[in-house]
Amino acid sequence: MDSDKTPLALYVHWPFCVSKCPYCDFNSHVRDSVDQQAWRDALLADLAHEARALPGRRLGSIFFGGGTPSLMPPATVAAILDAAQRYWPPTADIEITLEANPSSVEAARFADIAAAGVNRVSLGLQSLDEAALRFLDRAHGVDEGLAALATAQAAFARVSFDLIYALPGQRLADWEAELARALALGTEHLSLYQLTIEPGTRFATEAAKGRLVLPDGDAAADLFEATRTLTDAAGLPAYETSNHARPGAESRHNLTYWRYRDYAGIGPGAHGRRGGLATQRHKKPENWLAAVARNGHGLQIEEPLIAHDRASEALVMGLRLREGVDLSHVAALAGGEAPVDWSAVARLETQGLVARTDARLIVTAAGTLLLDAILPLVVRDAVLA
Repeated sequence: MDSDKTPLALYVHWPFCVSKCPYCDFNSHVRDSVDQQAWRDALLADLAHEARALPGRRLGSIFFGGGTPSLMPPATVAAILDAAQRYWPPTADIEITLEANPSSVEAARFADIAAAGVNRVSLGLQSLDEAALRFLDRAHGVDEGLAALATAQAAFARVSFDLIYALPGQRLADWEAELARALALGTEHLSLYQLTIEPGTRFATEAAKGRLVLPDGDAAADLFEATRTLTDAAGLPAYETSNHARPGAESRHNLTYWRYRDYAGIGPGAHGRRGGLATQRHKKPENWLAAVARNGHGLQIEEPLIAHDRASEALVMGLRLREGVDLSHVAALAGGEAPVDWSAVARLETQGLVARTDARLIVTAAGTLLLDAILPLVVRDAVLA
């Protein structure tokens, strides 16, 4: 298979946080204490299981996500990196990313995390405005965040950070000024997300009671278009719906997902795609830990995907990219013709929302604003969950 020739990506999930953010629906948990040795041993056992299932591959990227993986002991990070690169020979330019919060306590660990082998950090600044940070219930202030960014830039070869915009009452001029300040900080990559209300979060409860109202569609579109304009002008164009990078500084790990190549996932709730199988680990930390002790791995689901679903997933993921989706890759996954509704594509082309060549299908910049509506039109029986 073509996927056997492409570098493998490894995702490692660390589920613990100091506190739960009101907008977060990720698999993150607050615990009074964590048995660090038990967690290190369990992650290594889960990793060994995936290595046995994926022999003979090269490793192109590793991503520590969460939760807050900067809370992991650097020795645990080092042990996982050592084991992963013994199981799968790394590519010469392997990308190893760790997500981090910008607290001074975590920033103090950056040098040790870099020494463990991490060469890229993704920092959750979330805002450069004190009032917004309080609204988002973040534990850090602007100055502490900027100090952590400077520490990260000194410790790691590559640095990205996140910002959240389209907050209640946020004015276009204020966001433009904040983004201009962010672009002047010298990182190679920015992840810029519009605030969304996710079910089960504290913000969802607030929104249901009418106490939290996001900008309307027109205002959100203006913010999005300004984001594209400013990042393009600064040399960090969008390469995915919410991700911007200098050419060559894109997240190779995330491109593995969006280009629908094989990746292994370990740790609570981690998903994977390998050899036509969909994998998912037990989500609750205690359940995952018990499963590893019982079975030697944390798998809850390991099932084959039918050809149509693999092709559908590849389209849904790939159409998020500015480069669009490789139709020959999707057709190979489908075992024939890609599951595209070409009559819908033709209608959307006339509206300037999609474009196609012999090789690729692309959602245009105008279409990106309507991506959620476009996908179920273009992808036959789309897998959107």
